[in-house]
Amino acid sequence: MIPTSIPSLKPRRFRTSRTVIALILREMATTYGRSPGGYFWAIAEPVAMIAVLSIAFSLMLRSPSLGTNFQIFYATAFLPFTLYAGIAQKVSASITFSRALLAYPAVTFVDAIIARFLLELLTKVLVFYIVIVGIELIYDVRPILDFPSILMSLGMAAALGLGIGTLNCVLTSLFTVWQSVWRVINRPLFLVSGVFFIYEDLPSGLRSFLWYNPLLHVTGEMRRGFFATYDATYISHTFVMSVALVSGALGLLLLRRYHRLIINER
Repeated sequence: MIPTSIPSLKPRRFRTSRTVIALILREMATTYGRSPGGYFWAIAEPVAMIAVLSIAFSLMLRSPSLGTNFQIFYATAFLPFTLYAGIAQKVSASITFSRALLAYPAVTFVDAIIARFLLELLTKVLVFYIVIVGIELIYDVRPILDFPSILMSLGMAAALGLGIGTLNCVLTSLFTVWQSVWRVINRPLFLVSGVFFIYEDLPSGLRSFLWYNPLLHVTGEMRRGFFATYDATYISHTFVMSVALVSGALGLLLLRRYHRLIINER
């Protein structure tokens, strides 16, 4: 007689979702629960940076390259950039952060990546909403919003952060020097990703070179969503998503091959 069910062989339903939620709660408690101020700093840091940029450049320029409000001009580029940077940084440290838990069969490296990605995405999107609404209320700015462009920019920034972060998760774990190398490579990105300028203000030779920076497309797409007169014809969604998909796929392939070696390292 064949038993109708064998409890020991029955799969745990929704195991991945439970694991991801548990990892998210652990991340929240560790990252924000133990620091004075908690989530306050997630909002205060971008607000302070936008304020500094606005004050500094308003002393030198009569108006920004788009519109008349410096705060909304810098916020529409700085916030999607920090979305990318925050996700890339969090995802790249996924295995290191959850190394002890990854020893259990119920927890996989994919769970660790998804948990950190989702928490950082939700946090940064909430910060984006709070800061933008705050600027609109304080300065009585009433932009004509293009929601598809805004959502596309956030989506590209998130995908890029996930892809780059997943690849760096492997490289920083296998090669200790890569973390320093990436820091050197990544630092100038803030200066050349359209936070301080728009693509059209650049000399033609420099534009041809910087076009290959996917973050320039992300910030341009966000500004197209807030400034109705800004066309931004240079933007290529295909290019940005291709960079994100290729880097993410390569990272997952390498993780599948080397994750045991990385987890067992001490």
